[in-house]
Amino acid sequence: MSNQPPPTGPDRAVGGKISVPDLGAMKRRGERITMVTVYDAPSARLADAAGIDVALVGDSAAMTMLGHDSTLPVTVDEMLMLTRAVARGAKRPLIVADMPFGSFQPSDEVAVHNAVRFLKSGGADAVKLEGAGPMLRRAEAIVDAAIPVIGHIGLTPQSVKLLGGYKPQGRTAVKARRLVDAARALERAGCFAIVLEAIPPPVAAFITKAIGIPTIGIGAGAACDGQVLVWHDLMGLSNGQMPRFVKQYADIGAAMFAALEAYVSDVRAGRFPEDRHTYAMLEHELDSFEAELMAASADEDD
Repeated sequence: MSNQPPPTGPDRAVGGKISVPDLGAMKRRGERITMVTVYDAPSARLADAAGIDVALVGDSAAMTMLGHDSTLPVTVDEMLMLTRAVARGAKRPLIVADMPFGSFQPSDEVAVHNAVRFLKSGGADAVKLEGAGPMLRRAEAIVDAAIPVIGHIGLTPQSVKLLGGYKPQGRTAVKARRLVDAARALERAGCFAIVLEAIPPPVAAFITKAIGIPTIGIGAGAACDGQVLVWHDLMGLSNGQMPRFVKQYADIGAAMFAALEAYVSDVRAGRFPEDRHTYAMLEHELDSFEAELMAASADEDD
């Protein structure tokens, strides 16, 4: 099987490496930004070939890849391993590593140390961290260390215990205003983009116009500067009920299941492997092999 990526599609897919300034320029031109979560090299290669602008190594890997029921358990070392894999697979997209729960909350020093690891050891181009408020200091500290940062407000999965579940945010006037203030504060802190998750479209539209940096929506409407979806959700690989903001573009999970069922059936029925799946042996080598076995058997009998 070939390890080469599939041919590139649109002209955008053959351009140079996406940089942080490129995303700001895209917002100014009104060009929509595409972001997808990826967790391994094969997926990253496909995302690259398809023309994806930003490959986010999301802490959602805790659920999609590692089988946890929230993002909270995933560790920095696990995220570093996934980030390195994505960096090996994706060359054109901007690679953003999600900083997992506990990797930046304790102090500025801890935040900067871990952010540095994602760039030096993980191959990331930038990091993403959740929340505003007290986390503004963390964002500022990381930016001061010359590391690009994406903010994330609205539904922040790392705060699921505090929020009481995966609930939409900003649905009252007071809470919506807080989100606007948080977005402006993250921009002042030096973030180069902000993810807006599960907030009403009018609120996301206002934030998008009110700040000079790109907004990336997930469940925040079409007025954002870009969109992000989780790889497993859009490919049909997720289990259980999907959030209403997910659009499933393929049912890869069903195809994989059908393939596995067919494989199990073929093995049990003796239909696989066939001769064409095996490696031939020259006739004289086979004769020599059988002769050696016969000689060895005769020696054992003696």
